[in-house]
Amino acid sequence: MKVFAHIVLMAALAVSFVAPAYAQESLWNELNAKAHTLYQQGQYSEAATVAEEALKVAERTFGPDHPHVAQSLNNLAELYKAQGKYAEAEPLYKRALAISEKALGPDHPDVATVLENLSELYNKSGRQDEAKRLQERAERIRSKNQ
Repeated sequence: MKVFAHIVLMAALAVSFVAPAYAQESLWNELNAKAHTLYQQGQYSEAATVAEEALKVAERTFGPDHPHVAQSLNNLAELYKAQGKYAEAEPLYKRALAISEKALGPDHPDVATVLENLSELYNKSGRQDEAKRLQERAERIRSKNQ
């Protein structure tokens, strides 16, 4: 009977840890969906506020080096870029790139996505040489993954 009680206790503890994480991941997904909808509607400032909250949830739930954090950083940077806030967007892209490369590997398609987005930012801010270098790297990654 002691073994059964121990198993039940362990199962209850496991559920108590998994349920909050699942709820937080659901919240993160909902925030991303809301930010995306606002972005599509051209409500960039409101979308950025929601994306900032999604980033906080991702960092709190998954840790600072998780691919979901990289995705949140990339999403927020895209919103800043859409508003012409290039100086605010660049460090977010760079952090997203570093996390993605470390967590997923240097040839992952998500790395290519961040590279393409950062390249576009550099093009818009007159840094064509840097943009070209990043775009070429993104293309090499895309060709490896086809």
